[in-house]
Amino acid sequence: MSTYMPNAAAIDRKWYVIDAAGKPLGRVAAQAAVLLRGKHKPVFVPHVDCGDHVIIINAAEAVLTGSKLDKKFYYRHSGYIGGLKATQYRTLMATKPELAMELAVKGMIPDTTIGRKAFTRLRVYANAEHEHAAQKPENFEF
Repeated sequence: MSTYMPNAAAIDRKWYVIDAAGKPLGRVAAQAAVLLRGKHKPVFVPHVDCGDHVIIINAAEAVLTGSKLDKKFYYRHSGYIGGLKATQYRTLMATKPELAMELAVKGMIPDTTIGRKAFTRLRVYANAEHEHAAQKPENFEF
């Protein structure tokens, strides 16, 4: 009996839409990471990029549970001495909810060439409008 080993040409990529309205940001990001990696497929192997395309809509309506809006911060550094910038998640969700969702998903995929390629298949939108209707995406419920 032989083991089935998929190659990159044999991968069939689908498009999924995840509605984040009223759902916890981390739960949506975790499900998106699974779809991007392809771990939901029976032909998944770790060394082949077999993930799908993911569209996340209504990112502005995703919720952060507990007191994360006030206690969680997004940090970035300019590279200069004293260049650490901190942004509270309340401000981040009000101004750039797409960035908050992208950061959550990026932290859940591996930092390898396969993970970086998978991250390029993520599209995040703050509202319910998206421009990928031609790809005929399926709604994904979890």
